Amino acid sequence: MRRKAGLILLALAVFFAALSPLVRWYAFPRLAKIPANQYQDMVLEAKDATLLDYGTMKARKVSKVTIVQTLKGNVEASEKIEATAGKDVVVWDGLSYVVGPDGKMVSKIPERYIFDAHTQEPVHATGEMVDGDPVKRQGIEFKWPFLTEKRDYEYFDAQARVTAPIHYKGTQNFRGVDVYYFEQTIPWTKVKFPRTMPVEGITPESVAKTGTTRWYTTVRKFWVEPLTGAPVYGEEIHKEELRGGTLLGGRDKVTAFAGHVKMREDYIDSTVDLVKSNRTLVLLMTSYLPWGFLILGLLLLSLSLYLEARGRRPGDPEPTRNTDPEPVSA
Repeated sequence: MRRKAGLILLALAVFFAALSPLVRWYAFPRLAKIPANQYQDMVLEAKDATLLDYGTMKARKVSKVTIVQTLKGNVEASEKIEATAGKDVVVWDGLSYVVGPDGKMVSKIPERYIFDAHTQEPVHATGEMVDGDPVKRQGIEFKWPFLTEKRDYEYFDAQARVTAPIHYKGTQNFRGVDVYYFEQTIPWTKVKFPRTMPVEGITPESVAKTGTTRWYTTVRKFWVEPLTGAPVYGEEIHKEELRGGTLLGGRDKVTAFAGHVKMREDYIDSTVDLVKSNRTLVLLMTSYLPWGFLILGLLLLSLSLYLEARGRRPGDPEPTRNTDPEPVSA
């Protein structure tokens, strides 16, 4: 019985030892994915900001500018792209909607972001765009990959339509969560006017005829939980200017918007809670289960060897053998 039990334990030990790397290196890349139907929204605020009054074309101080950012998974579009891409793809239809202190729209910029569900690498397909303009993203946007590393990444800036490094600046603790801090600076860059302008009757084409151009710079900051790759907090020191042309009445430039944009407090709390729960799931696949199965396999192996050794202890009586009697010699 001991020998039979030892063989069973040995088989289980081999099974769990083999299961350990399979969970980490086979199951995790296939199961850890962004859901195709995910919907999320975020509210950011810039208090004591500077905003252009398009009625007078003068910059003025305002109490607050609010930015509502939504990301909605487009399941139908992702399924169409997956049919030819050969991988799980997520399509996010995003909208950045900016309103002033009076609740009136300042700008709204839609975009479609298409990416690999596990790696978060961009997937180039028809429909990828920012504010109606086709783009071909390089680098990440919105989310870092699972198991984020302590290194610089390429990050796509939707305003300037460029990709630039976002630098790893160190590890911090943010509200009880260990995070990696990243920072990116986009220098003053000439950018397009939004297709939807805040004043009825004014279009990007009519502004372009005046010779006035729009310029933008920002310092982008993210605090990223490394296991999930999800930002738990973000800020931007954001500035926009209109330069030259007859629209400014002889002035060289005027501030269109300037402010320190931060996540609203209630959204910080909900984001941290969500990331904490998802972090546990990633730990389960990358650490708890692989190490647990490996340790269990070693324990079962040890128990199997112990039972085998007990079955062969020295000093046990030899089994009785039936022998024929020896012939008696005369």
